[in-house]
Amino acid sequence: MRRPFWIVLCLGLAFPAAMAVAEVKLPAIFSEHAVLQRAARVPVWGKADAGREITVSLGGTVARTVADDKGRWQVALDLSQSAAGPFDLVVQGENTVTIPDVLVGEVWLASGQSNMEWTLARTPEAANELAAPTNSQFRLFVVTKAESAIPIKGYQGKWVIAGPDTIASFSAVAYYFGKFIQEGVKAPVGMILSAWGGTPIETWTSKEALLSDPEIASGMEKRDEDLRTYSRRIREYLLAMSEWQDANQRQDQPAGTVPDDDESWQPATVPGKLGDAGAIWLRRTVEITPEQAARPLLISVGEGTAGIEEVFWNGKSIGRFSLEEAAKSRAPRRYTVPTSALAPGESTLAIRFTHPASDLSVSYITIGRPAIPGSWMKRVEQQFPALSAEARAALPPPPGVEPISWQAPSHLFNAMIYPLIPYAIQGVIWYQGENNIERAYQYRKALPLMITDWRSRWGQGDFAFYICQLANKNDKPTAPGDSNWAELREAQSLALSLPNTGEAVLIDLGDSVNIHPRNKKDVGARLSALALAGTYGHKIVGSGPVYQSMKVDGDKIRLTFSGTGGGLVARPLPETYSVDSETGAKAPTVRNSSSELEGFAICGEDRKWKWADAKIEGGEVIVSSPQVPSPVAVRYAWSSNPTCNLYNAEGFPASPFRTDDFPITTQSARY
Repeated sequence: MRRPFWIVLCLGLAFPAAMAVAEVKLPAIFSEHAVLQRAARVPVWGKADAGREITVSLGGTVARTVADDKGRWQVALDLSQSAAGPFDLVVQGENTVTIPDVLVGEVWLASGQSNMEWTLARTPEAANELAAPTNSQFRLFVVTKAESAIPIKGYQGKWVIAGPDTIASFSAVAYYFGKFIQEGVKAPVGMILSAWGGTPIETWTSKEALLSDPEIASGMEKRDEDLRTYSRRIREYLLAMSEWQDANQRQDQPAGTVPDDDESWQPATVPGKLGDAGAIWLRRTVEITPEQAARPLLISVGEGTAGIEEVFWNGKSIGRFSLEEAAKSRAPRRYTVPTSALAPGESTLAIRFTHPASDLSVSYITIGRPAIPGSWMKRVEQQFPALSAEARAALPPPPGVEPISWQAPSHLFNAMIYPLIPYAIQGVIWYQGENNIERAYQYRKALPLMITDWRSRWGQGDFAFYICQLANKNDKPTAPGDSNWAELREAQSLALSLPNTGEAVLIDLGDSVNIHPRNKKDVGARLSALALAGTYGHKIVGSGPVYQSMKVDGDKIRLTFSGTGGGLVARPLPETYSVDSETGAKAPTVRNSSSELEGFAICGEDRKWKWADAKIEGGEVIVSSPQVPSPVAVRYAWSSNPTCNLYNAEGFPASPFRTDDFPITTQSARY
């Protein structure tokens, strides 16, 4: 008997899942222009109907499987003897998916924070690279930024062929590394970029790995709680602060206009204290050149500033920093003057600072880059009377800096690393650590923990893991001593105790003021040298001298090194060093010794460090100082921005080190 049409329709609506057919689907990384690793086991995976037979083929290689009860399937292709291609990757199930232009070669994952993320377009030799023709054997994949509190499989990204239209926005370090690897191994190369600036290592590490270390687990739990409760705590603080201001007659009442230029304005010292709690204006004349008028002008108010402010350019407000923002952030406050408000000649910048309880002070104010010089005037608009002890005791405490979700424990691992697993790779290049400097000692645990966790989850053994040691940064030291930057570099070096690891020393490639030095070509070159020597077996020296042993010899200490290659070299020091590679600013090099080697310090039992004389003698380095007649320890390049010149004949710098095991500054800092 034929059923009425409406019954058939209702049955279809009532049971859509039973009638639907799940098409074969693959993750975004299996897409046109992909590069697959030449290896004996190359996983390919996706989704389909539960129980569906799946056939995957590439060239003459075929693998079959059946989707599980949740529709998940995975096969492994043996591509160890595969030609380079290009091939079609074909997946057959209920439907057939054909992915064209797939190569077989070398696949590397590039990860870390902003120096790994830094784009090729913002490097000195970008124009030369962008002028080069398209390289069909070099492919790039960028994992779209995302964060998640739990591991997820979905992500976005696509493979592109390296060429003038695609490389400008790609990671400069990853680009140069991949380019030099391709030149060295004469095979297709695929670079996968998964990076996010301003991130600590803990957000790149799985929850399970973090929980495996009780010390780190404790910090993880506190940070998760902070993230969950912050929005409530900031609301409570702002309400309590408003009530406190009402009770103590300290509500701000801004006029909204810049006061006239009269005798009430007095010279001001910036940086420094401006005055007591209340409202105070700063003002200065800014001379704008035609070149400066052609692009937006950046004004930065230092993170150490106490107070909140509103910024005026030629009498017009261009931005305000509220009490809520001040409670949430300790970062520099940045304001931009648009080109529509700029003209050559004199302009007036005025800033109104106010706070109901704290003295008003400014850590720094910079205008433009390089900074436009000039002097400041100030005017007191309002000064509150001193607080009583009772009123000060009742002042609501702020809830602390707002936690950032994409810096939270495991959030980037969950959304930007976990979804890639188990895509076959040759190894990882890693540039991160700036956000862990204050906890450098704990990085000794955190970095090996992450490396071991990634390797375990990928399930392909101890793949290569090459680390970028932090470049030099900050002011040059006037005396030897402690340094959290040096401690972080030491923690990175200690991770080399893990198998199949290496470290690119960048101690000569940084800037004093710019945490993003523009020379990324040499970074990529040093990383690629590590890989060509360590992964691909090329008979080359891939890195520089590494401290091995010391021996006290009377009033001297003798040091031996590995990684000397063709011999130790005292490289001539340049007359200047880089202050800011973006602007080209440099400063004269200042020597700390008169010997051929620079950057060594020595101490006796009193642990008082003195700059040392050092020289190369018979494959050793001899260190001494007339101020230390009975030496016990030596340090080399032990500062955030050392002046140092020990290299090997192949041109690789020696890694910073210390021979002592004295307590260090970050030893008690915890996550």
